[in-house]
Amino acid sequence: MPIKLPKPQIGQAWRRPPREPGRKFSQILTDIAEDEGTERVSLADLVAAMGDRAFGALLFVFALPNILPAPPGSSAILGIPLMFLSGQLMLGKQPWLPKFIANRSILRADFAAIVMRAAPWLAKAEKLLRPRLGGLVQPPAEYLIGGICLLMALALALPIPFANSVPALTICLFALGVLEKDGAWVIAGTVMALVSSVLAVGLAYTLIKTAILVINNAFF
Repeated sequence: MPIKLPKPQIGQAWRRPPREPGRKFSQILTDIAEDEGTERVSLADLVAAMGDRAFGALLFVFALPNILPAPPGSSAILGIPLMFLSGQLMLGKQPWLPKFIANRSILRADFAAIVMRAAPWLAKAEKLLRPRLGGLVQPPAEYLIGGICLLMALALALPIPFANSVPALTICLFALGVLEKDGAWVIAGTVMALVSSVLAVGLAYTLIKTAILVINNAFF
């Protein structure tokens, strides 16, 4: 039974009042990380904090780890919620995740350690973000963003070595654009999606050509 968002039940974690609409993503993450009154932080808490910007926040959270080196198989695991969210954005639905995903939590201390590493870079990116080209971050353009992110999430879930960073970066660019209503970052995400598609086609061609060569050498 899925849990509908953005109306999660906040448990022991983040219990502060809702953030004002103009609050930056990095500031919200820092506030949650510094709240010593809680022991654990879940995805439901993050959604509650982000409110109507949950789509962009969750897409970014799930895509970001794939830009950096990660244990084998992690991209497939993180790709599943990205498919859920991208599909919902494409169809114009409210974001939701199954309970077993939405209620997953980590120790606040561990969350704070992650935020300490990511927040400075995110804050730098936010300096370049501002509301502009609004038509690119509203329906029906928003549905197209969801469709492209779904394709990138599918590519991300494929077990292809060293092929996850570009699709993940593409989703992050779209996520930040949706999060801060910045159409310029949506354009950047679209360009990166084209780059990712070219790389994927080139990689597939190379793999097929290599497989044919191996077969020819083995049997002929």
